[in-house]
Amino acid sequence: MRAIRALTVTAAACAALGLSTPFAAANPPGGNGNGPSNVTVQPYSVHQGASMQVSAAGCQHGGTVWSHGNFPQTNLSAGSIGFATVRIFNHASPGHHTLSVKCHDNNLVATHRFTVLDGRGAQGGLGGSFGPSTAETAIGAGLVGAAALGAGVHVVRRRRPAAAARS
Repeated sequence: MRAIRALTVTAAACAALGLSTPFAAANPPGGNGNGPSNVTVQPYSVHQGASMQVSAAGCQHGGTVWSHGNFPQTNLSAGSIGFATVRIFNHASPGHHTLSVKCHDNNLVATHRFTVLDGRGAQGGLGGSFGPSTAETAIGAGLVGAAALGAGVHVVRRRRPAAAARS
């Protein structure tokens, strides 16, 4: 009985090892030779002239990212997940576009879609560089005048009781 149990366990272990060998050969550690996979972009929709981050797995030795007419060819960093920051051309045409990722160590190419939005993003950092409009100047002058009038009325009303007390 013990021999049958030992033989069953040994056969199961050999079968498990034998069945896992093709999977290990198809997926070598580190992903060498598999090419780019899991390509992502952040943000998916980006304005003309703005930056976008691209990431891809499987390029252990780095790679390149490109999209003709939308941004220049850019290097992808090496590692289990490579990153690249690309700047969309100011003249890129709005709409849906495709970028391509290629690893340095093989010829496989992966693609991913993204959207270029028309116009510019917010012009941050310009606070205080634009002057007030005519309407804003008129409203400001009216508020200053009302404050001056209110202060004058307050001063005159405070003086009258003081003058009446001396008489």
